[in-house]
Amino acid sequence: MPGSGKSTVGRQLARQLGWRLIDSDAEIEHRIGMPIRLYFEQHGEAAFRDLEQQVIAELCDREDTVIATGGGAVLRPANRQCLSACSHVIYLRSTPEELARRLKHDTQRPLLQVADPLRKLRELYRERDPLYREAAQFVIETGRPTVSTLTNMILMQLELAGVIDPQQVPATVGRILPPLS
Repeated sequence: MPGSGKSTVGRQLARQLGWRLIDSDAEIEHRIGMPIRLYFEQHGEAAFRDLEQQVIAELCDREDTVIATGGGAVLRPANRQCLSACSHVIYLRSTPEELARRLKHDTQRPLLQVADPLRKLRELYRERDPLYREAAQFVIETGRPTVSTLTNMILMQLELAGVIDPQQVPATVGRILPPLS
């Protein structure tokens, strides 16, 4: 969902793994030479989703990369299939109320430039939550933890699932490892 922390948490996760982060929205803005908000206004959502699908397909070919997608990427079955097939998808789940609190001053997200952003977030959540769950191998409840806590939660889930080797993750200050039992 918009405002769930995909870019911020993705940046820290990539740093901890020693990988690169690619934000699909930033990549799209770089390619089109304008903010997504303006592209939406000039070309419409369908044209944006076509471009987004192309970019995600290209990003899925990269290794040692954390990809932060836009919140609507899951709307296209091709994106959900591509991401699930090429990666380990993590859904940073937040309630619409929490997202509204985080985004109350945001003016850059085209879908939230409406009279009642909370109502819009609730609509988006109803529509997208099942799609996020379909695509994701991991669901992380965001609530109010810090970025570091969320990153560590993701790392622990990836370690427990055998996706990453904890011995190969660079040691980082503040890193929380699960207790030995």
